[in-house]
Amino acid sequence: MLDAANYLETPNYGLLECPSRSDIIVRAMGVQTKADPATEAWALALSIVFSERPPRVPAVAAELDVSPMGLKLLYTLEPGAERAMSALAEELFCDASSVTGIVDRLEARGLIERRDAPRDRRVKLIALTDDGVAARARIRERLHEPPAQIAALSLDDRRALRDVLRRAVAS
Repeated sequence: MLDAANYLETPNYGLLECPSRSDIIVRAMGVQTKADPATEAWALALSIVFSERPPRVPAVAAELDVSPMGLKLLYTLEPGAERAMSALAEELFCDASSVTGIVDRLEARGLIERRDAPRDRRVKLIALTDDGVAARARIRERLHEPPAQIAALSLDDRRALRDVLRRAVAS
């Protein structure tokens, strides 16, 4: 365990500086942070994500009997909208051939349907079925549940965190 005395001797901090409790926790977790608050904030956020047991995305995917990439595809699709498979491949950061396999499995489960594009039959459009809309709602409900560390914050702190994250997402 890293203590404050050992921490003060690290190269990132001078001997006269006193680290905060979060500095010590982040360093004790083996995260090398810079003096930049953005780096520390991201390291702390990752520590929350990585501390969840079981890890949330695979757990929710298993609940719905889909792969993690299938979960992301369902999360991404908007009810009532069609998306080209090529656009989904870009959003999922994977090859179009991989999306074909993901789509095949979700289509076999009745969660999505494949349609021909009206102007180009070579282009395949993907849309959620009614069961897919319900699965997407469940996915979003489960993934949007805050981790215990965030839920335990005061209402003012949760609002402040939300507001900062909104600004970060908007930039």
